Amino acid sequence: MEQAALADAPMPSEATNRLVAWVAAAKDNRGMPYIVIDKQNALLLLFGGDGQALGQAPVLLGVGIGDDSSPGVGAKSLAEIGPAERTTPAGRFIAKFGRAFGNQRVLWVDYANSVALHAVITTNKKERRVARLLSPTPDDNRVTFGCINVGTSFYTKTLRPLFQKKGGIVYVLPDSRPVDEVFPRLRLLPYIPPAGPLATAPVDADRRAGSEGRS
Repeated sequence: MEQAALADAPMPSEATNRLVAWVAAAKDNRGMPYIVIDKQNALLLLFGGDGQALGQAPVLLGVGIGDDSSPGVGAKSLAEIGPAERTTPAGRFIAKFGRAFGNQRVLWVDYANSVALHAVITTNKKERRVARLLSPTPDDNRVTFGCINVGTSFYTKTLRPLFQKKGGIVYVLPDSRPVDEVFPRLRLLPYIPPAGPLATAPVDADRRAGSEGRS
């Protein structure tokens, strides 16, 4: 089922292609594995520390359209976070695995603002999160409180083993801000088109304990 979702996934945006080319040229990942999140297309691109493309998968994102976290949102309970505050912030993040509420291990993207990347949550059946991941367009992929959800198979078999020892870098493209504003060092290099397909093969789609995370 996740393979079908990948087949129907949209192509990365122009801004995403530009960022991917810049990371490879500048070696901004510094030898660590990295992830690029194309928010406009609700798409995750995964790369090894050597820059090799390892696959892509659809993701679920915060229901709020925006590129910044509201001040203090990381200290709020989920019930206290309004719809407009449920954003997935844009930027470059050093991500590491750690404990979340309920002793679950997640990849913390922005710990201070309780933004993590983890396998899709299925506890609230009305949200239809798995169905949203499998839908052919990104139009229904805005449903979380700000966290990034990805298919369970892709997460457990491909992404987690790559990041679980030392972590890596997560680049989150913006919704509305200019990409050069979020990643100003992009201006230092001319646009370099990708050398080939971003995904070379189909892939199935503790900092501190106690943080709840914005699932």
